[in-house]
Amino acid sequence: MSTNISSVDEPTPQQMRTVIISSTVGTAIEWYDFFLYGTMATLVFPKLFFPASDHIVGTLLSLLTFLVGFIARPFGGAIFGHLGDKIGRKSTLVATLLLMGISTFIIGILPGYATLGVFAALLVTLMRLCQGLGVGGEWGGSVLLAMEYGHKNKRGYWASWPQLGAPLGLALSTIVVDIVQASMGTANFLSWGWRIPFFVSALLIIIGLYIRLRVMETPLFAKVKEQKREADAPLLHAFRHSTPEILLSAGSRFVEQAPFYLFATFVVTYGVDKLLLNKTMILNSIVAAAILEMCTIPLFGALSDRFGRRRWYLIGCVLMVVFAFPYFLLMNSGSTALFVLAVILSLAIFHSWVYGPQAALIAERFSTRSRYSGASLGYQLAAPLAGGLAPIIALLLLNGKTNLSALGLTGVVINIGAGSWQAVSIYMIILAAISFASVLGLKELAHADISSVEEDKVSSDVLILATED
Repeated sequence: MSTNISSVDEPTPQQMRTVIISSTVGTAIEWYDFFLYGTMATLVFPKLFFPASDHIVGTLLSLLTFLVGFIARPFGGAIFGHLGDKIGRKSTLVATLLLMGISTFIIGILPGYATLGVFAALLVTLMRLCQGLGVGGEWGGSVLLAMEYGHKNKRGYWASWPQLGAPLGLALSTIVVDIVQASMGTANFLSWGWRIPFFVSALLIIIGLYIRLRVMETPLFAKVKEQKREADAPLLHAFRHSTPEILLSAGSRFVEQAPFYLFATFVVTYGVDKLLLNKTMILNSIVAAAILEMCTIPLFGALSDRFGRRRWYLIGCVLMVVFAFPYFLLMNSGSTALFVLAVILSLAIFHSWVYGPQAALIAERFSTRSRYSGASLGYQLAAPLAGGLAPIIALLLLNGKTNLSALGLTGVVINIGAGSWQAVSIYMIILAAISFASVLGLKELAHADISSVEEDKVSSDVLILATED
């Protein structure tokens, strides 16, 4: 590509396609790695790294290592947000892709508890921490790569494309695991075959780097560089000018983040352990839902451009409340068809309704000088509470009582009363209510100009547009 895209105010369709492919494919690879760990945390790691635990506590311990990745994500957002606002979006995205890929490959070669004892669990937790740092910095950069090129028109639509990385990575990781497991049988898969999907990541990283290195810096950040107006401390700049927006953005994610991991991770444990359903059928249902979601995410992103992101998102919060109880009623019906319908509706409609416009909703309310930092923090601060804890909280709510003696806490029991799926539904409703209240505090900026590099988040003209919308 001979044209320097960074100097073009209005990229051509061909240039925009290159940008979208780069941001989406790179993000999909990172989410492949992230979700691959989540799948193994429910299927393999409880027995591989925590064999001394009983089944429920072993699953909890495995999911706790899953949580570590979420705890690391805000730190990754802060570290790579700083770099993205100082040196540029493109270079930072290359670094996040490498960090995620190397960490995932190392997990694939780690020995289990039988060889290293407790150190095996510590090492896999460390690699999960690195994964969290990588994905924490990836989201902001990939979204800005798309949005700052297509900032003038259809911002919600363009920014929604990197969001496809989540369902695409989920589908790809699930398909690879399913193929490997089916081809060698359960015994061989648990023994050594589970490592193959981690090795596949190395090939995907090479492809992702090739695509990502072909894209130039975004026009908006290139303008900041040309004017030598980079923020000295982007993280502090973001907090100084946009603390309410960061916190409200984090709150807006509760309706999407936690339900997603219930719909894509917890559902496997629930379907296998409580409903005694075939694991392959559940995984295939998740794949089908993720593929359909790849169509609805850009659709809902585009619709938010037309009807307003704030309004669209608030409707999505209400829909999640309405869906909380029917979701489990469909799964508990005893019908395989209705179970599959519940999985498809959960991801392809109710999750994507808010996930499609979410990228633009968050990123467009920060100035170019600290947009990577502000957007990343607003997005990733919700990860530990609304993401990593979600399957753990759901498991506790479902079982009601869990013995923690396998953790070395003899006689210690978590007892939250009689467990039930209804408690999980109420949990989903509370999450949606938190997001509804948070989005009410945000201005509508769907039609605002975000190209300013001034200190203020938005100019007076933007505030007028937001008020009139």
